[in-house]
Amino acid sequence: MLTIRLLGPPAIERDGLPVRSPRGRKVWALLSYLLLAERPPSRRQLAELLFGDADDPLGALRWTLAELRRALGKRDVLSGDPISPVLGDDVVVDLEQITREQDDPSPLLDVRGELLEGVHLTSSLEFESWLLVERHRVSARVEARLRQAAVAMLAGGRAGDAVAYASRAVARNPLEEGNHELLVRSLAATGDRTAALRQIAVCEDILRRELGVEASAALREAATVGPDSPMAPPLSGRAAAASQLDAGRAAIVAGAVDAGLQCLRRAAAEAARCGDAALQGRALVALGGALIHAARGRDEEGIVAIHEAIQLAARTGDRVTAVTAHRELGFVEVQAGRRKTADVWLAKAQAMAETDEELAPLLAVRGKNASDLGDYPAAFDYLNESVERSGRCADHRQQAWSLSMVARAHLLRAERSQAAAALARSLERVHEQRWMAFLPWPQALRAELDLHGGDVEAATDGFEQAWELACQLNDSCWEGMAARGLGLLSAAKGDYVAATKWQDESSFRCIRVPDRYQWVYAYAMDAAITTALEHDDHDRARPLTESLAALAARCDMREFVVRAHLHRFRLGDQTALAAARMLSADIDNPALAPLFQEISTRQKR
Repeated sequence: MLTIRLLGPPAIERDGLPVRSPRGRKVWALLSYLLLAERPPSRRQLAELLFGDADDPLGALRWTLAELRRALGKRDVLSGDPISPVLGDDVVVDLEQITREQDDPSPLLDVRGELLEGVHLTSSLEFESWLLVERHRVSARVEARLRQAAVAMLAGGRAGDAVAYASRAVARNPLEEGNHELLVRSLAATGDRTAALRQIAVCEDILRRELGVEASAALREAATVGPDSPMAPPLSGRAAAASQLDAGRAAIVAGAVDAGLQCLRRAAAEAARCGDAALQGRALVALGGALIHAARGRDEEGIVAIHEAIQLAARTGDRVTAVTAHRELGFVEVQAGRRKTADVWLAKAQAMAETDEELAPLLAVRGKNASDLGDYPAAFDYLNESVERSGRCADHRQQAWSLSMVARAHLLRAERSQAAAALARSLERVHEQRWMAFLPWPQALRAELDLHGGDVEAATDGFEQAWELACQLNDSCWEGMAARGLGLLSAAKGDYVAATKWQDESSFRCIRVPDRYQWVYAYAMDAAITTALEHDDHDRARPLTESLAALAARCDMREFVVRAHLHRFRLGDQTALAAARMLSADIDNPALAPLFQEISTRQKR
């Protein structure tokens, strides 16, 4: 068995023993690109990317491929044009083992270092740009798998095992409060309250020092979980549990979040006490969903509850609960920008779903994930089907939600008439349903369309209304979107000082809770950078650009990766334009072409 190690210093092993490494860093660069590229690259593409400085780029590529075959001991691989990356069943790549779904997550604990650690190609800056993005992306994938393993163990009563995985997640990304909360919750569940409180203090210091924000209440409350702590006082049997479940759901819909959570916790606890696993699963998935959607900063607690629900649903054969639980976990991963993990949960949910009521919200979340990724054809397929199915089953709120996502995708593609049509239908449904908790989102999108169309008065009304309602709702995502719009509005009016104030406010609102929607944060930063560059404020634009580039790469938001490279080019990085062109090749968005054209026009001047 041949093992290729790409994480940490690259190496090749045969049957566990090291073999002679291929000569030259470009051999590793070539191998990693072949294995990680979304589709097999052509020989000319590889020659230009890695050997553009050679007298004979195609010849240099042929020599490097031959060297790679010698190192692998395989003469019949890496051939053709485009070059096939298939290496055979007897070859294992550590990256694939670690990031794919598997029963045994223990290899995750052995991960050390970054992708191709120590490999740099100063002669191929386009490859360096690609490698930087992939390092962020792979690191995020490993972090997501560590979290997933820790939550599954915690939900399954193996808190001691969960601590090791949660600790590694914290070490990999210490600025993510959710990782600390997961570790605190795991430590508390083992009975080690002292260690849990110590970890809370560590997290609070890091967030205050590095991000200038305070930790959420959910972090400290996670330490109150104990190995024997009941979720709520016992009630009186299955009927009481079912009644509490109904009351909790009704309270959440009515906006009485605290009362609803209390009822749902009681329902889950009483169902467990009377041994009704199916009812307990339904109560836990309702509780988890409420914590994720209705209570800010409570995603980690919600995730644990939903993992417990999945285990109970598998035991009782409750397909409906299993579909909802998998969809909710997919939604959390989409919000956090963990694309691959989200796809896994959502694909499992879709394989089990049968009805329009189940498929409409599921397809909407898949569409949102695809749109955030920058895969617009897939996004429209998912979202339009969700709109159709939600209409068939008369789920008008879901239809409003899906239509708003259709509108957002059209807005990002500068297809403004189509965006306006979808938004009109979405807002009509929102008002019919009196769904005030969702209204700021389509309002902000509608106001942005008005601003693009030159209707400053309508844009002002829309953004201000969205801001006021978002603040009343205490929803950080809606606040961030509305504040971003007010910043753009101030810039359009020529008030740069007010624009920067609102854009800083937008960024702060986006990160003030741990369970933030990363796409909105990136959207806000991109607008702030654009405004700063238009006013030649490079000192403000430069750190924002680096933050956007890192966030976009880590969360697999490919269009924002491209935009960050274009911003870098405007800030003086002459190599960034070619990298942006390469990274945009697979993004079907006509709105990107004018950005490249604008830069070409600037160059000619």
